[in-house]
Amino acid sequence: MPGWFSSPWAPCSCLLRTASSIGEKSGGFGQWSLSSRESLIVVDEEELARAVIREILDAHPEIEVVAECANGFEAVRTAADRKPDLMFLDVQMPKLDGFEVLELLEGNIAAIFVTAYDAHAMRAFEVHAVDYLLKPVGAERFEVALERAKQRIGRQMPPATELAASARTPGQQLDRIVIKDGTRVHILALAKIEYFEAQDDYVAVHSGGKAYLKQQTLSAIERGLDPQRFVRVHRSYVVNVESIERGEPITRDSRVAVLRDGTRIPVSQNGYIRLSELLSQ
Repeated sequence: MPGWFSSPWAPCSCLLRTASSIGEKSGGFGQWSLSSRESLIVVDEEELARAVIREILDAHPEIEVVAECANGFEAVRTAADRKPDLMFLDVQMPKLDGFEVLELLEGNIAAIFVTAYDAHAMRAFEVHAVDYLLKPVGAERFEVALERAKQRIGRQMPPATELAASARTPGQQLDRIVIKDGTRVHILALAKIEYFEAQDDYVAVHSGGKAYLKQQTLSAIERGLDPQRFVRVHRSYVVNVESIERGEPITRDSRVAVLRDGTRIPVSQNGYIRLSELLSQ
């Protein structure tokens, strides 16, 4: 269906590494036993960047690199399988960027972001106290970031959606939503989403006659939307105004928005005011 992309996990082309091969490369584990080592995944689309990180990590027998991945889909699948303690995560990647990967991950993985110079992303990392490295990666800064990340193992990372929002340039809104559904990842273009519906701790994202559950609050999603396209018409609904066919009064103080597919969305009094102001522009 145009506007959204749904991908099952393709065969992983990332490099999986065994403990024995790593031990031989680093000259043996020395005083480190396998159980005491922290597991780590390197995620970067550039082979050279992954090689630099690998080389620096050779001096760290306490770290076991269990896999390397060249894109975000591989990273999400591999992290679900290997459950690493740490991850070096490239921000700018095709298919899924680093923020979207972090959003889809399960468990508390201590992530170190790797990025080319980006003033907004760097400010976001500093505000949220998240470790990051600038390309080209330098050994001294690498050691500081790695040590800090090891101290954060098992702790909750800041919400990826907040990091991504802080890293966007002023006035920049989301253009897509990513949703993990079992072993599948759906990428939904916002232009193809009819409405969002709050459902307890989840939001149902309605697009093309289907509903996709996303574990996020409606208010958090709303903050990233273009206010000229999406409007909060009810405490439980945010609607794409381009999906609205007409409005209908129910009682003196209540109305519904009828969408092009016939869906009827309740509209509160405040929602009616917001919608009227937007449509009158």
